[in-house]
This record gives sequence, structure tokens and C-alpha cells, in this order.
Amino acid sequence: MVAKDSRCLSHMFAAEIFMHRFLVSSAIRTLNPEEADWFYTPVYTTCDLTPWGHPLPFKSPRIMRSAIQFISSHWPYWNRTEGADHFFVVPHDFGACFHYQEEKAIERGILPLLRRATLVQTFGQKDHVCLKEGSINIPPYAPPQKMKTHLVPPETPRSIFVYFRGLFYDTANDPEGGYYARGARASVWENFKNNPLFDISTDHPPTYYEDMQRSIFCLCPLGWAPWSPRLVEAVVFGCIPVIIADDIVLPFADAIPWDEIGVFVAEDDVPKLDTILTSIPMEVILRKQRLLANPSMKQAMLFPQPAQPGDAFHQILNGLARKLPHDKAVHLNPGQKVLNWTQGPVGDLKPW
Repeated sequence: MVAKDSRCLSHMFAAEIFMHRFLVSSAIRTLNPEEADWFYTPVYTTCDLTPWGHPLPFKSPRIMRSAIQFISSHWPYWNRTEGADHFFVVPHDFGACFHYQEEKAIERGILPLLRRATLVQTFGQKDHVCLKEGSINIPPYAPPQKMKTHLVPPETPRSIFVYFRGLFYDTANDPEGGYYARGARASVWENFKNNPLFDISTDHPPTYYEDMQRSIFCLCPLGWAPWSPRLVEAVVFGCIPVIIADDIVLPFADAIPWDEIGVFVAEDDVPKLDTILTSIPMEVILRKQRLLANPSMKQAMLFPQPAQPGDAFHQILNGLARKLPHDKAVHLNPGQKVLNWTQGPVGDLKPW
């Protein structure tokens, strides 16, 4: 699939592919299934791309079902637990709900065959159908080498108060407005497009990474889903992330003290964003910047090749290790079935 279209190595869902490459060469891999704590199946559901290189989720359920049918019919390990000791990387907008629009993702729900498995996913929102208990939240993929080439000297002054580049409206998919980003991005634009403290635009300049390193605050509003690649970029470039996404569940909370490095603004409070940010004391800003300067914090947000201690790969392993040992109750009796293989939309049941 990668040979057919190498663009799936560079989009923000590419963690699925790099996690596979990491595990294949990792010291924690065993070729003896009886020794394994976990089973991992690479599926590459994020490699179905539009002509413009954007991942599409619509074929993903059929691809995933096909993979599970394959492993369950060729080896005994899936059938012992119906996936309870398996993990899958599903970095789509709404994880294993496999849709980019929240309403339709909720309607679909998590693919029934994955309901006993552990899901490693970018999507995280409290009390949401598409985030099941026990999932491991990860950052979206951002190209480490590319980001490294854009580093500016650390003494470069941060002369931009608030920075954002991206869509405010998605007229192609939300022509009436208000649904995309639950209206939060539109509110940012309408309230602050003429505010001199806010450097905001839909343009994506070649100096984007450098500009983030010259900024004090970087807006990280939700889009179709709560998470955003700007979270990774802000942490890596030392820009205080302003997180506008109610009830978001952030990645690797044990390694990254989000409350201490970021600013959380409720979606309804966006019109007061200027007052909120200008009222933060300078000593608080400086403390957040000092914490963001910690290299280990930046490392935890990245998927470098080759892997490095403390990086996102190792944070995922830590999350998997914390779920061990598996409860003996996950093992089924011979022939026992818990999952319903015929559940779900008819289109999902067609063979891939």
C-alpha cells in the first residue's frame, strides 16, 4: 500500500505506519506467540487517499474487518480472547468510528469487531462513543526531520502574541457553517481578524514553523475532531498551546503536564480570548515557556526514525505495559463467541 502511494507516509495519520516499522525492529518484539503479552496487526487503514493526499475513512471498516477475518482464520490467538490481548492503531478523526463528521461517527460507533481490542488513537473526548475505556491516546504524526530543519536560534524573540494558520470555515463540507469546529474557529475569525495582537490567517506560509517559534501563544482549536497537529507543533516549537476543544482527552498525560504548559479556553469563551490571554501574568507565561523548553516533553510528541528514548513510540509501550497483566477473564472457552460478526452497516460487511 505504501509502495502504491507513498503520501500515506507523510500525512498526520501516518503514526499507524511508523508504529509498525518501529515494532518490527524493536527489542520488545518476540517471534514466539506464546511469549507475547500483546498481538499487533498492521492494517494501514489510513492509506486510502484522495487525489489531494487526504486520508479517507470510508473503506476502513471493510479493510479492518478483512484483516481480522484473516488473522482469526489463520492463527488461534485472536479466537482465544476475541481481540482482548490485541491492539490496533486507528488514528482517524474519530478513531475506529471511521468517519470525519462527528454526527456520522457517533451514528456508526466503534467497529463492533474492535470492541474488545485496545485502540491506539488520536481521537480523545470525555464520555464519547468513539473513545472506549482503556484506549491509548497519541499525538498525530508530524514529520520530525522536517521540523528539525526549521528550528531557529533559541534566543529569537517571540514578537507575535497570538498565532494561527488554518481554516476558519470548511465551506466544502459544511456550506451552512457552524458545524465545522462547532463554530469555534469561525468565532476566532469574526472576533479577532482585525485585532493587532492576533496574527491569524488561512494562508500557510513557508515560514509557518519559524513563525510559531516567534509566537507566545499558538491557537489549537478543534476542527472536525477535537485534536489538532498544532498541539504537536506548539509543544515542539515552545509556543504555549491555547487549547480550544471542550472535554478533549490529551495524549500521554503522564509525560506531558498539559495543565501546566497550556491554556484551556472553553469553546463558548472564544469571544473573550483576547481578555483571557492578555490577563495571564508574565511570570506564568515564563514558567510555561520554561517547561516547554524541556527536550523530553518535545520528544514525547514525536515519532522519530530511528526511535529515541522517551519518544511517542515508547510512550505507547508504557501505556500498553500499564494494562498488563491481562485479566484472566479475557480468555474465552473453546468455541465461545462474544462479538457479533454481522453487526454494523451493511456496507461494512462486504468482503474487501
